[in-house]
Amino acid sequence: MFTYLMDGVLKQIKQILITAALMLIINSIMAQVQHTAVSHQKHPSSKQLKDFLNLMAQANITFNYPKGFKEINAPNNEYFSFDYALDLPGRDFEIWFRVKSEKQDWASYQNSLNSTDSQLANPDSSYMATAKAEAIALTGDTSYFIRTIPPNILARYRADAGKSYLLTLLDLPETKHYKYALLITLQKYHTGTIMVVCFTNEKGPEFFKEMNEASNCLKFKP
Repeated sequence: MFTYLMDGVLKQIKQILITAALMLIINSIMAQVQHTAVSHQKHPSSKQLKDFLNLMAQANITFNYPKGFKEINAPNNEYFSFDYALDLPGRDFEIWFRVKSEKQDWASYQNSLNSTDSQLANPDSSYMATAKAEAIALTGDTSYFIRTIPPNILARYRADAGKSYLLTLLDLPETKHYKYALLITLQKYHTGTIMVVCFTNEKGPEFFKEMNEASNCLKFKP
């Protein structure tokens, strides 16, 4: 009986530690940093960046270029499609971004409510299916660690809902053979979605440090 109780306690402690570590990662990547506006002087403008800023404007999202990061080509092929990407030169750390306006989808959904001929899914829940599909594409599996992002963290980014996925990756050339990733998706109802995928080869202290340097890249406008 004692052994059974101890096993239960150990499992609970393990779950608490995993949750605490994941929340620390999310807090780090989303924590506030200096608001360094994108400028031609510090961050040379590129077509990729211009297109990304345009997409964010449509989805009511702001972007602050994280210090020390460098723009790289975002993947856009049959396997993965993202809007913008950054890495830390000299380190095994990379970030992919995808943003999407929901305004047109929401208008179409509202119109469908008055129609007997068509039924559309509520776009406010689409972020979960999109994130799940991306997680499966990255891992080749459905056994990954998922957490609902708590309200106090969502509030910092003016989001209404969100989830995080801690992934062990397939060994793929498309992901440059990275071992691990943290996928975060945020939703602002009737407005838009944000997806961020952070890649690393180590889940130790450097991972947390690099997450902190990448913090507060994106948030929804009021």
